[in-house]
Amino acid sequence: MIPDPATSPSGTPRTQRMTVAQALMTFLANQWTVDGDIRERTIAGTFGIFGHGNVAGIGQALLQLQTEQPGLMPFHQARNEQAMVHQAVGYARMHRRRATFAAAASVGPGAANMLTGAALATANRLPVLLLPADTFATRVADPVLQQLEHPHDTGLQVTDAFRPVSRFFDRVQRPEQLFSIALAAMRVLTDPAETGAVTIALPEDVQAEAIDVPVEFLQPREWHVRRPLPEPEELARAVAAIRGAQSPFIVAGGGVLYSGAERSLRRLVEQTGIPVGATQAGVGSLVWDHPQYLGGVGATGSTASNRIAAEADVVIGIGTRYSDFTTASRSAFQNAGVRFVNINVAAFDAYKHGSQLPVVADARRTLDALADALAGYSVEAEYADRIATEKAAWDAVVETALAPTGAPLLGQAEIIGAVNAASDPTDVLVQAAGSLPGDLHKLWRVRDALGYHVEYAFSTMGYEIAGGLGVRRGAPDRDVLVMVGDGSYLMLHTELVTAVAEGLKIIVILVQNHGYASIGHLSETVGSDRFGTAYRMADASAPDIAAAPYVPIDLAANARSYGVDVIEVAPGPDAAAELDAAVRAAKASSTTTLIHVDADPLRYAPDGDGWWDVPVAAHATLESTVRARAEYELARRRQRPLLG
Repeated sequence: MIPDPATSPSGTPRTQRMTVAQALMTFLANQWTVDGDIRERTIAGTFGIFGHGNVAGIGQALLQLQTEQPGLMPFHQARNEQAMVHQAVGYARMHRRRATFAAAASVGPGAANMLTGAALATANRLPVLLLPADTFATRVADPVLQQLEHPHDTGLQVTDAFRPVSRFFDRVQRPEQLFSIALAAMRVLTDPAETGAVTIALPEDVQAEAIDVPVEFLQPREWHVRRPLPEPEELARAVAAIRGAQSPFIVAGGGVLYSGAERSLRRLVEQTGIPVGATQAGVGSLVWDHPQYLGGVGATGSTASNRIAAEADVVIGIGTRYSDFTTASRSAFQNAGVRFVNINVAAFDAYKHGSQLPVVADARRTLDALADALAGYSVEAEYADRIATEKAAWDAVVETALAPTGAPLLGQAEIIGAVNAASDPTDVLVQAAGSLPGDLHKLWRVRDALGYHVEYAFSTMGYEIAGGLGVRRGAPDRDVLVMVGDGSYLMLHTELVTAVAEGLKIIVILVQNHGYASIGHLSETVGSDRFGTAYRMADASAPDIAAAPYVPIDLAANARSYGVDVIEVAPGPDAAAELDAAVRAAKASSTTTLIHVDADPLRYAPDGDGWWDVPVAAHATLESTVRARAEYELARRRQRPLLG
C-alpha cells in the first residue's frame, strides 16, 4: 500500500489547505527571536493599507486570523505606506533589533510609497518586513491597473525598485516558492550582520491561490541571534594596539546598543580611562555626565570629542559604520599614525578605512573580552586630565546654550534646553531631519541607553511622528518626545490620526521655522544665500522671494483638526518657561499632545569644531559663492585617506 503523503503514519494531517497569504501570515505569527535568555515574537504585528492588489489576499488572511485566532497576528491600520515602515523601524530600535513589524501595501503606488522606508531601514541596519503586492504572475489580465509597461522588459515592475534598497528581495511567482522564500527572509531579518529591509513581493493572484502547506512550516520556530566571540588573533592584535597607545579614543556606534553592550562599555572605560565619543545611533551608550563621555563626535559633535579625536593614535570603533558625519568627512582624525580597531559584527564595517585591526564579532562579547585582556592598563594621568578638562569646558558651553535668554523668539538650543529639563530620564527623544539632529547631537543630555532615537543614517524628513509611534508601541511605559520642524512636519503628519485612533500617546514639539532651517543655514555656507528655503508667498513680479511675506499657515489648527490636543507657546521673554510647562502638562496627559513653538532659525547652537564636506560651485559670479569656495578649499586640506 502506498502511504498517503498528506497524512502521517498515525493518520494526522501532514499538510493544511490554505491560500498563500494565509500560509504566510500564519507562518509569520509563529516566528520567535531568541537572544540569550530573551525570547520574543519576531513579527509583532502587521501594518496594512489595502487595495485591489492585496485586499483579497493578505487582507482576507488577516481577517481570518483575527476571527479564528484573535491576537495571533495583530493588525494596525495606517494612513501612509511610508509611515508604516517608519513605525516598524521605531519599534525595532526599541527592541534592539529583536522584533519588528510587517508592512503590507497594495500594488503600484501603494508599493512604491514604501521605497523611502525601505531605504531608511537598510541604511540604519534595522529590520523590517515589507510585503508589497505585485501584478498578476499569470499575466492573464495583462496589463492590469497600476502596472508598469516596459517594452524592453515586460516582467519589470514597481517591486523591482526594492532590490537596491533591500537586504533581501524575492518574488513569490508560484505558491510552492513561499516556503523557501519565507525562511530565507527570516534568516536575514534576524541576522545582526545582514539585517535591514526584507522584501517579499506578492503577485495579487498568487496571494489568493490555494496550496497544501506542510504543517511543520506553520509550527513555532526560533531564530537565535548570533553573538560571535572575537577570534583570539584579532583580539590579541587589538589589545596590543590599545596597550601601546598614548591617546586612545572610542567611537561608540549603534551596535553598542543593539548588542546590549552599554554596561560592558562602561566597565571597559571606567577600568581604562579611555574617552568615548558617540555617533548619532550610539548616543546613549554612556549617559551624558559619565566622566569618560565627551559627547557626539564628528561633523555635529562636541569640541571635547573632536579635539581628542583629532589627536587620537588608536581609534576604537564599536558598532559604527563610520558615516561622513562621524568622521567629519574624513577630517576628524588628524594623527599621522592613527590606527583603527574596528569592532563590528559585520565584516563590511569592520574593514572600513583600510583597518588592519578589524575584529569581526559581537560588540558586547568583544568589550567583555577587551576588559579582561586589558586588566591593569589605564591611560596616562596627563591624558586623563586633558579628557576631564575638555569635558568640563564643553559641559559649560552646553549649559550656557540651553539656558533661556529672554529673546523675543527662542533659539533652537533654548527649545532643546526647555524640553530636556521637563523630560524624565526614561523618556525617548525622537528626531530625524533638519537642523535638529545636529543640535541634539551636541546638546541633548541623554540619561538612558534607549532615550535618544535620531534617525540619521537616511535622515528622512517625515520620519519623526511615524517613528515616534513605533517607539511608543515598542516602549508603552515611556513618554515619547517627538521634536520636528515645520518642514518635516508637512512631509508626513497624517499619522497623528493613527495616534488618535489607537490611543497611542506621543508628545510632538513642533518647531516653527517658516521653512527649511537646516538647508537655509547650509545654503548660506555654500554661498547660495538661503535661496528657496523659506516658506514665502510666490510673486512672479518680485524676483527676490526673500522679501515676500511668509505663507500664512496654521499648523496648530492642522493638528487640532486631527483630534490632537494642542498647546501653543507664544513668542516672548517667558517662552522658555512656558514651553517647559507645556511639556510637563503633556506628560501628565493621557493623550497625544502637540506643542507649537515659534523659533528663530538664525540663532545657532555652539560650534563643535566639526566639518562636513558639501562641495561648493567651483566657478561662480556671485561673490557669496566665491567666498564660500575659498573657505571650502581651505577646509578640504584637513581631509585624510584614513588608512589605518
